[in-house]
Amino acid sequence: MSDDRQFMQQALNLAAATAALASPNPQVGCVLVRGEKVIGEGAHLFEQRDHAEIAALKHAAAKGHTVGGATAYVTLEPCSHHGRTGPCADALIAAGIARVVVGTQDPNPLVSGQGIVKLRDAGIQVTIGVHEQHARNLIEAFAHFIQHGTPFVTLKAALSVDGKLAPPPAARTGTQPFWLTGPAARAEVQQLRHSTDAILTGIGTVLADDPALTDRTGLPRRRPLLRIVLDTHLQTPIHSQLVRTAKEDLLILCGTGVPTQRITSLELAGAQVEVLPEHNRQISLPAVLKLLGQRKLLSLLLECGSRLNGAFLTQNLVDKAVLFYAETELGDHAIPFAQGIASPFLFEQSLTRVNRTSFGPDACVTGYLHDPWISTPSIEIR
Repeated sequence: MSDDRQFMQQALNLAAATAALASPNPQVGCVLVRGEKVIGEGAHLFEQRDHAEIAALKHAAAKGHTVGGATAYVTLEPCSHHGRTGPCADALIAAGIARVVVGTQDPNPLVSGQGIVKLRDAGIQVTIGVHEQHARNLIEAFAHFIQHGTPFVTLKAALSVDGKLAPPPAARTGTQPFWLTGPAARAEVQQLRHSTDAILTGIGTVLADDPALTDRTGLPRRRPLLRIVLDTHLQTPIHSQLVRTAKEDLLILCGTGVPTQRITSLELAGAQVEVLPEHNRQISLPAVLKLLGQRKLLSLLLECGSRLNGAFLTQNLVDKAVLFYAETELGDHAIPFAQGIASPFLFEQSLTRVNRTSFGPDACVTGYLHDPWISTPSIEIR
């Protein structure tokens, strides 16, 4: 069992290295082992089509190894159906693999378990659940998306030690950024951005901070991080950082009744503009998630102000929260974490699977509001 964990960890490391390269497919790694020797390995990259198992089989062949009788360590159950490629379960059977160790079953309720059944029916020994939670965490966005058709939503916020989001407006100077957290926490935020398909903020944040909302890790991506602004009345300035740097990676969502010439001017400047239905004079958030799902965006990171944080939370549309706490105190008149939420400390009590860590002097609390592996009713479009 210790060897199984060791080799599965290698497969998980391969999968983790494909962040931003596999979506909209899941991150998957595979290691082929004979005896104690790795004879092939591979990970799924969407552009190269091959699933991890096929990549590993090809790698072994290129090194001159035969794979008959080998063990395959795969982070996700081998597929049993035809998609962009043929079934990986069939490929492992045809290659003469003797044993398959699986991190976790496929979260797709229509196919989950079928690959395992096919392997066992062919006489292959199958072991399931090695490093299962790690394997599930790696593809939580895919697990959510494959069941609901909408992105997995993570709310990120940097907060003061007294639970505030930013100083009161009167204390701000222009659109200069106000940094609550230190370099280590901000570097972790860049990793969060890198691992997500899209990032969303509201027009209030754009006008107050003029953010760029870019992935500054320098790591490769298959497709650009989509930067999204919720802007009911289409007030996004042409001269904002977002518009000036737009390269098919800026989506501005507005409500009905916006002047056509305003839409045209932003589109000519490089932004994409979509009109969505409104609810209570604001853009419908479920309609936003539906649109992003149609674009096959698996994950969405919220970097919003107090109003939008509150709207997403009170409508039960957030799946995971990542809260950074700085040592700075902002006082009673500072901007709250989320409108309609009494305090982030009370909010934390609603989280499950809570993890507490630190980045430099800043504390970080991560937890879930919804289990991405459990199917829940679809969101209502309002």
